[in-house]
Amino acid sequence: MVFSGLGILLAIQQIFLLKPFGFMLIETAYYYLLLAFYGSLVFIVFPASKTSPKERVPFYDIFLFFLCFGISLYFASAALKIIEKGWEFVAPPWPTALSLILWLLMLEAVRRVAGGVLMTTCFFFSFYPLFAHLMPGFLEGRDFSLLVTARYHAMSVESILGIPMKVVGTLLIGFMIFGVVLQTTGGGKFFINFALALWGHSRGGPAKVAVISSALFGTLSGSVISNVVSTGSMTIPAMKRTGYPAYYAGAVEACASTGGALMPPVMGTAAFIMASFLSIPYWQVCVAAIVPSVLFYLGLFLQTDGYAARVGLQGLDRKELPSISATLKEGWFYLLALFLLIYLLLYLKVEAWAPFYASALLLLLAMTKKETRLSWETFGQLIAGTGKFLAELVAILGAIGLVIGALSVTGVAHSFSRELVAFAGGNVILLLLIGALTSFILGMGMTAAACYIFLAIVLAPALTKSGLNPLAAHLFVLYWGLVSFITPPVALGAITAASIAGANPVKTGFQAMRLGAVIYFIPFFFVFNPALVLQAPLKDIPFPLLTAVSGVFLISGSLEGYLQGLGKLSLPARIWLLTAGMLLAVPEWRTDLIGLGLAGVLIGRRLWQKKKKKMG
Repeated sequence: MVFSGLGILLAIQQIFLLKPFGFMLIETAYYYLLLAFYGSLVFIVFPASKTSPKERVPFYDIFLFFLCFGISLYFASAALKIIEKGWEFVAPPWPTALSLILWLLMLEAVRRVAGGVLMTTCFFFSFYPLFAHLMPGFLEGRDFSLLVTARYHAMSVESILGIPMKVVGTLLIGFMIFGVVLQTTGGGKFFINFALALWGHSRGGPAKVAVISSALFGTLSGSVISNVVSTGSMTIPAMKRTGYPAYYAGAVEACASTGGALMPPVMGTAAFIMASFLSIPYWQVCVAAIVPSVLFYLGLFLQTDGYAARVGLQGLDRKELPSISATLKEGWFYLLALFLLIYLLLYLKVEAWAPFYASALLLLLAMTKKETRLSWETFGQLIAGTGKFLAELVAILGAIGLVIGALSVTGVAHSFSRELVAFAGGNVILLLLIGALTSFILGMGMTAAACYIFLAIVLAPALTKSGLNPLAAHLFVLYWGLVSFITPPVALGAITAASIAGANPVKTGFQAMRLGAVIYFIPFFFVFNPALVLQAPLKDIPFPLLTAVSGVFLISGSLEGYLQGLGKLSLPARIWLLTAGMLLAVPEWRTDLIGLGLAGVLIGRRLWQKKKKKMG
């Protein structure tokens, strides 16, 4: 609580440019202090192994805690000297030794937080400068000694203190606070009740509630697994109670929670880092992500509705559901805080300040109601919870910084993207398929942010050099990095949901693939037509948007075997509609006309048969 509170106060001072002691910290000193307050917490919050004692913190963790805190504090005090004397390449023995220890501490921290796969990746690439000259072809780079590499990792602004740590210090810390405040004051329960009041009574209502509530909750948490656990514990039992099979209920929640990490205004860690990589305001990333995320949720919503109609599932009894007026009366201030956040982001464009103002408003209004008022104990939990979230982020992003630093200093990051373009021979589709496969494989063992950062360095520049819109190319990488959450064999989102549903994880994973099939197509649609990420003149946006919505409508109907307005579909009709939907969604007017014609023939024929049947 103390370290978390100090870190929050420090961030407020820096972000709002306050000078309580008459001076401002230089940027690198601020980042070192964040590392001291949150990086050190990893060693007493996250155990070294599953067998570590849970009733107390072992002595070796306490030692690592103080070691990380002390080293980070030393570098913060020497921040100006590091810059003035160029210590990132040539430094005295003492800071050099501390650099080596800090490097190893970051690797241990990421192992505790994110597991062995990400740690191994960071370990290998962080040591890359030592053997870069021995690598073949375009993987060859400039080599450095162990001590020079250690100095560069610890004291340059390209490695541990690189773009990811800057994003934590300037943007992420505020949004993480907002997310924790929202959950602590009961925001998750409000969004579920709000979705229940709107859709719970409709056919297949609980599945629609899962889709809507996960979209609302996920946009603020940005984490697929926490979204599944938070909303799934309520929506999955409700789906099962109304007739959805356990595996289907788990698949719906897994897909809905995965989409939450792509839904503005928060979108999770990767979106903030994307804004920094592209050197654009964060609100532009939010605006670009609106249409693809809506298309994904539209497809999921239509499929759950189609399944319910096809097998005859009903919604929940209205007596069991909260009324919309009572729900809004109890939790209107959650929506007000969310609208304030959006207003500050999109209209005033004060993205660093926005979450702090929204959090302050939410806390203030929550304290006026007895049901949501925080006790001293709950407020302490809020501060401690924020510290845990930020400790996790600092560990992951600091370690990923090691990868960025190593690939940058050796020059391999630039040569890799150049050679990738040459390998593809100017074939953009081949390059995108390579990118999709790479993103998917990396997404199996990494967090979405880690996967995105790695590919933003080595792959996204290659896509951009091929003539693709930079923002669309970066979103393409992000989408495909998240696909692994619902795709076997890993499918962490589906496995988590299956455990709540009591279903077979493999069956749940394959059902999630089918339900979330639109997410595999959407990145290709918007990367070829930037109008779908609103990167086009206003006059060029409506038509591609209309054809994309129509395409998603037809694709969802064909996948579920039911099209709203037409009823159940035979296998040939489903294949016909899938073809029409794909052609409609492709951003080319000739294919749009063919798709429209195919869809028109089938729909016209079915409507004529219905009319003929009624007349007969």
